[in-house]
Amino acid sequence: MKSINLAAIDLNLLVAFEALLEQRNVTKAAEQLQIGQPAMSAALNRLRILFKDELFVRLGRQMQPTLKAQAIAPGILTALQQIRQTVTSSQIFEPTDSDRTFAIGSSDYASFVLIPALLDLTHQTAPSLNFRMIGFEKDSVGDLLEQGAINVALGVFADPPRQTQWEPLFEERFVGIVRQGHPALKQGTMSLETFAQLSHALATLRRDSTGAIDKILNQHNLERRIAFTTPHMMVLPFAIASSDLVAALPRRIALKLATVCNLTIFELPLKTKPWTVSMLWSALSNQDQANRWLRNTIKAISQQIKIN
Repeated sequence: MKSINLAAIDLNLLVAFEALLEQRNVTKAAEQLQIGQPAMSAALNRLRILFKDELFVRLGRQMQPTLKAQAIAPGILTALQQIRQTVTSSQIFEPTDSDRTFAIGSSDYASFVLIPALLDLTHQTAPSLNFRMIGFEKDSVGDLLEQGAINVALGVFADPPRQTQWEPLFEERFVGIVRQGHPALKQGTMSLETFAQLSHALATLRRDSTGAIDKILNQHNLERRIAFTTPHMMVLPFAIASSDLVAALPRRIALKLATVCNLTIFELPLKTKPWTVSMLWSALSNQDQANRWLRNTIKAISQQIKIN
């Protein structure tokens, strides 16, 4: 069977066919579609040429469908209904009723800080939504977003990929942590020299033992010993709790785990730069209603984090 070239067919003709089938009158069909009667008559003529049939014949006061029109009507009406449902479903997102799954690319830190609040909020307002947390390499985040493997990415992005949209969420900074009762901490403070002399723990995704703090210590002609490294930031508080190690940790993680891990938090005896936690998404999903809801929800949660 020869395939029909749909590009050569004005699909508005099918809408005209539907109106004629419902109204059985050219004038009323034109009014339903809010077009002039000459335009509706022209559409009927084009339909007759397309289907090689009269389709509608005047009998009395009405235009009655021919046998051909009756035969093709179910298929046309079903196709139009499917198109309408597809367009409507793509434009309407109701989080309260949706069972959609969102994939969020995130580091351990961003997951720890943002996701509990996101789950708490959606449990109350959108209980059927699902979330998948996915780790990623920063040099692949643009491709993951463009391919739809993740809906948003959360983290620190010094140089966001060009094909992504970017929005800062909040700032973070380092604080020092030691176990409670650590002898090196005097009245809640620690000298720079003491800090450098202690054995340190470091969370790093790179397979080395150099962090931002080492560069600052070098400026003071100081070095530290990195006794323990891990790619998992959440391991640090527990490692510190059972040792005499010291570590620098993002403030919000330290505050949340200080009581759980029996830690003491102190201000570092050197100045470190704060950094910005941001959200990335693909330009391809910029106008999608579901993705916009997810981004707006994360932004709203981040507004609370800013002040805490």
